[in-house]
Amino acid sequence: MPAEKPQAVLETRDARKVFGEGEAAVEALKGVDLAVRKGEMLAIMGRSGSGKSTLLTLLGGVDTPTSGEVLLEGKDLASMTDDERTLVRRRSIGFIFQAFNLLPILTAQENVALPMELDGVKTSEARARALETLEMVGMGKRKDHIPSKMSGGEQQRVAIARALAIKPAILLADEPTGNLDSANGQRVTALLRRLVDEHHQTIVMVTHDPLVAAAADRIVHLSDGQVEREEAPAAMRG
Repeated sequence: MPAEKPQAVLETRDARKVFGEGEAAVEALKGVDLAVRKGEMLAIMGRSGSGKSTLLTLLGGVDTPTSGEVLLEGKDLASMTDDERTLVRRRSIGFIFQAFNLLPILTAQENVALPMELDGVKTSEARARALETLEMVGMGKRKDHIPSKMSGGEQQRVAIARALAIKPAILLADEPTGNLDSANGQRVTALLRRLVDEHHQTIVMVTHDPLVAAAADRIVHLSDGQVEREEAPAAMRG
């Protein structure tokens, strides 16, 4: 029997997004079909205006397609209510941004624990899980530091820990190295790769940096709201 293909954690089917109406309408996505397999790192690349950011907002349930489907673990985000999608984002999707978005008065551990506490997890349990995740990203010894006492690379690792702490079905990263120098960018990229290889985390990242994208299992290139081509740089790494 042939080996089964890994299950798609996140999938779009003919996803289209139109902004505006009538003559002012702009078609940002023109029927995107995409499947992200469990334990895969997928990079999305494309020029400004290609639809990368729009696609990421649909994948994260932040916005809904004008038509088509966005399936997370088989459930269509597009057909959910706003409240249902908010719950999915809070419990199943981890977000990493170019800006670290850490609260300046909270320690690393408190920053990571806060989203869980807001979702009703007991403080003691949230803090314990926060520490566990900080150690996973190499920041356990910095748990009591506030953001101003950390480098940009360290802050981004704390932000990654915060996204991971909920044990998300998928991690969405929007230009995760965009605010970092090349050395810290390489460290964060290596960390994301390790999360896939050692912890089987599923990651989708938008990046403009070919070196960051080269760490992915697949690169999807968007152009004018459509998938232009795909490549698999991991196959070349051996």
